[in-house]
Amino acid sequence: MMPLILQPVFWLILVLLQPGVQSHPLDVMTWNIRYDNPDDGPNAWPLRRDALAQFILEKHPDILGIQEGLDHQVRWLDSVLSGYARVGHGRDDGDRKGEYCAIFYRTDRLRLIETTTRWLSSTPDQPSTGWDAALPRIVTTGRWEDRQTGRVWMVYNTHFDHRGATARSESARLLDTWMASSCGEMPCILMGDLNASPEAEPITWLKQSKRDVLDEADRVTGPSGTFSSFDPEGKPAPRIDYIFLNNGMVRVMEAAILETCRADRCLSDHRPVWCRLTAG
Repeated sequence: MMPLILQPVFWLILVLLQPGVQSHPLDVMTWNIRYDNPDDGPNAWPLRRDALAQFILEKHPDILGIQEGLDHQVRWLDSVLSGYARVGHGRDDGDRKGEYCAIFYRTDRLRLIETTTRWLSSTPDQPSTGWDAALPRIVTTGRWEDRQTGRVWMVYNTHFDHRGATARSESARLLDTWMASSCGEMPCILMGDLNASPEAEPITWLKQSKRDVLDEADRVTGPSGTFSSFDPEGKPAPRIDYIFLNNGMVRVMEAAILETCRADRCLSDHRPVWCRLTAG
């Protein structure tokens, strides 16, 4: 008979060996890739896109949310990110005009169930600008089945306005409402460039019902800030990019702000946020 002192250890090992508990983590990443602005000079999109795509392929996330990609940038990524498919539409017309909040996903790992693009405004089902926002703002939503575990995940990828404080706060409340009505017990991920520091009202509001992966992870690495402004040697950057989870059923094994600046070049004016998740 097994000694009583060893029984808890034995059962813990059995749990950890169950399929899906430790064997199939889901890697998630969000990255504002910076829109193609010819005025960026040495940081212009054509000069950094190859290295940016290579970084994504090396990190190989199962789910990648990008912000600011214009149609030609998104379609170029479609062509070079082998093994990925993509959802999302432009914010100006719900088709191909304006910046995307696109979501790329590994087709060998995830099966798309449904996707939508909505506007962060009082008329979310039509192209629109909300509150005091300077520009139209959107959220791309997708629901996927994990081919390895059968679990269904829901992902929200968004980009809050850079000028309108009211728009940022109202966008956080709107997303909170949508997630509360749609997620239930399903694990849901909210990611994106929220243009707000951790102590700002939109973030403190979201943290009332959601978990920041950098607060929850068993292991955290990388710089403290996400906005690099293309300056590899600049002052400490603010953190304005996030990944949130909706409930306690998902464990954050690791999380990081990834360094994408080298000695003389940054791959974007933002650093990506990355995490490795397992669902109970």
